[in-house]
Amino acid sequence: MKSTVTLVLASGLMATTALSAAQAADLRVSWWGGDARHAATQEALQICGEKYGHNISPEFTGFDGHLERLTTQLAGGTEPDLMQVNWPWLPLFSPDGTGLADLNDYADIIDLSQWSDSLLATGTRNGHLNGLPVSITGRVLFANTETFQAAGIDVPDSWDGMTEAAATFKSELGDNYYPFDAATYNAMLITALYASQKTGVGFIDPVSNEIAWDVATLAEAIEFYQGLVDNGVVKSWEAIAGMGNPNLQERGDWAAGEVASSYEWNSTYSQISGPFEGESPLAPFPAPRIEGAVNDGIFRKPSMTFAISANSDNPEAAAEILNCLMVEEDGVIPMGTQRAIPASQAAVEILEAEGLLASADLEANRLVLAADAPEPSPYFEDPGVRTAYEGVLEEFAYGLLSAEEAAQAIIDGTNDALARATR
Repeated sequence: MKSTVTLVLASGLMATTALSAAQAADLRVSWWGGDARHAATQEALQICGEKYGHNISPEFTGFDGHLERLTTQLAGGTEPDLMQVNWPWLPLFSPDGTGLADLNDYADIIDLSQWSDSLLATGTRNGHLNGLPVSITGRVLFANTETFQAAGIDVPDSWDGMTEAAATFKSELGDNYYPFDAATYNAMLITALYASQKTGVGFIDPVSNEIAWDVATLAEAIEFYQGLVDNGVVKSWEAIAGMGNPNLQERGDWAAGEVASSYEWNSTYSQISGPFEGESPLAPFPAPRIEGAVNDGIFRKPSMTFAISANSDNPEAAAEILNCLMVEEDGVIPMGTQRAIPASQAAVEILEAEGLLASADLEANRLVLAADAPEPSPYFEDPGVRTAYEGVLEEFAYGLLSAEEAAQAIIDGTNDALARATR
């Protein structure tokens, strides 16, 4: 099977699988993750290092503290040659595009054709390709098909249909059944989904770094969320808080099928399907749309990127290892899906041919990539922005603010957070 994959991809990989174009080098490579990712990455680095004649020193940690570690290293010019960089960190590390190497300079080594122009744009700062997307993650609807079948209805493709489903659930299954879930961060994302479908753009313009919605649009989105609560589509924020705000996969109502769907990252299928015994009843579906939606409105972004240090003494060697990990069979197979389904088309073809991609993961990934989604801003995940948005939305959920007051407070708080993040 491997020989077949290699033959199919040969034309795109010939330049990168020839003898090393760089001199043998000592390289440092850093990333964060869990034990399985650490083991897979070390195996891939050993193979790729031997292939190109480079000596690689791995540096890996858990996620906690990794941002502070990289920030300190970059400030002192002691960062590794090749780094796993969280997508929202790119503007922190490279505000004008010069803080990290421009990967376009190594296009003769890295097969950039394996990424679409739109994906490459997500890692580009001021015309400089600072981060190459490792994988793309986005929100899809994961639905418990058994619960919908028990209610005698299909999984809705519109929000009007989801409201109708709530009434059917109550009459056919009982008052403790809900067709959807949205609280805390998910409530924030559902309001953002509504406003994005209505306007066609995300909350923060990725070019100007300014808020793209007016108060009236955001207030309408907040009222939409309240409508879901009032119509029994979702449990209230207070009800979820009363449960201790557990993760979805830790909730008894999810495991029992009483909550029948949720708007989740496509890469979390294995986690949220964990509570179900036997074959999982979960299946991915496109997110429901409002009437007159301009686009699908989903939040789609690179889950993480790989970047090369602007201070590296051996950037060409680092580029060879980067290409090996993300495009070539030698690195792609041991790396597997430890960073979700790869963004590189060559990597997807290799893993699919090897039977290493689960069908649900593939379908969810397909839905994310096929969606007509607005271009995201990395500042949407800035801690200050999230605190301003989610914190105010919680006050609204408890009846402390009107929708208009909440919308204005979110916009004011986000502007303050953006001013701090971009100064």
